[in-house]
Amino acid sequence: MSGHTHDHIDWADRLALLRAADTLDAPAQAAIAARLVAKLPANPTVIDLGCGAGGMSTHFAEALAAHNGGTIILVDATPELLHEAERAVRAAAETARASRTDGTAPVDGFAPERNSAQPNGRLTTGVGAGPDAVPGGGTGNRAAPDGRSGNQAVSDGGAGSHAATGSSAANRVASDADLADHAATGGEAKLSTAARDTAPKVEVRAVAADLADGSLPDLLPAADLVWASRVVHHLPDQQAAIGTLTAVAGPDGVVALAEGGLSFSCLPWDLGVGRPGLEARLQAAQAEWFVGMREGIDGAVPMPYGWTAALERAGLADVSSFSALVDHPAPGLDGLTDYVHHHLSRLATHGADHLAEEDRATVASLLDPDSTHYLGKRRDLFLLGARTVHHGRRP
Repeated sequence: MSGHTHDHIDWADRLALLRAADTLDAPAQAAIAARLVAKLPANPTVIDLGCGAGGMSTHFAEALAAHNGGTIILVDATPELLHEAERAVRAAAETARASRTDGTAPVDGFAPERNSAQPNGRLTTGVGAGPDAVPGGGTGNRAAPDGRSGNQAVSDGGAGSHAATGSSAANRVASDADLADHAATGGEAKLSTAARDTAPKVEVRAVAADLADGSLPDLLPAADLVWASRVVHHLPDQQAAIGTLTAVAGPDGVVALAEGGLSFSCLPWDLGVGRPGLEARLQAAQAEWFVGMREGIDGAVPMPYGWTAALERAGLADVSSFSALVDHPAPGLDGLTDYVHHHLSRLATHGADHLAEEDRATVASLLDPDSTHYLGKRRDLFLLGARTVHHGRRP
């Protein structure tokens, strides 16, 4: 099975970018996963369709471990991503299980985080609300860079850990190496045989499959939560794909789509090179690229209505949406500069035919380590945006 999918994008080649985005997405992902799991029955089955590098499911694993266990099934059409996701999620599950059993503090900021909910349903990291903060029964998604979304401004993501705020070194996100090491030494070694037998267990399985395959429900068990983050808009028939997601859910199961949101910003308005307002023009060029990407998908079917309408057409009840905020103020986490570099490189590639020559030259200068305007020399880069989740319940 090739890393190239219906949208002709080589997702395996983007693994490093996906993992970086997952790290930046971690605070919102962790908070939303905790609320999702709190709404599920005992020992639930969670299916992550189009799991990418596994970032969101690392948080599902931690939340399930805190709620007496369950099963996570990872599904992706790209073998390289599926392998990485399975590794990361298994490590996160074992780390969370070990921490709960031996009573030690979670490693490197992996403590589940509480969030405050604004009246409009937005989630922001902080202190406050419980599971009922998510409107409409509480389904959610990771919130950060424009990931597998052509109509947003940042990245694709999904692996990371609980963190408080992006700029705090004390709350830094654990790396995959930290996870693996802790699972191998700080986790498994601390679990006595008796404790291991009684600790909440999170089973992790991986299935290589394509969401566009209508027979997918025959390959998977009925799920209590079906999660698809920034995947459906890459498929030929988006409405048919939502029908498949609905068929995978069991009775009263929740279907949650992470699609849309607010474009992410990371650059100051005036960069000291080129015309001010570069980022807005890059986002407009990205939107034009997205139109062409959809038009280039073989057998693409228009969906001239919104995501909530699509969920209702699929027969789901209690349909609603909410948004989650990602906010990494300047100078941001370690790795933010590298992420912005990857992000701008991709925007420039996508928008090359839709940008003025001056803007292409400005981006080239920002990406050139030998340039006086190289973005790696700046301390005013940031990341701010929101992701939106649309969800409903199968009657």
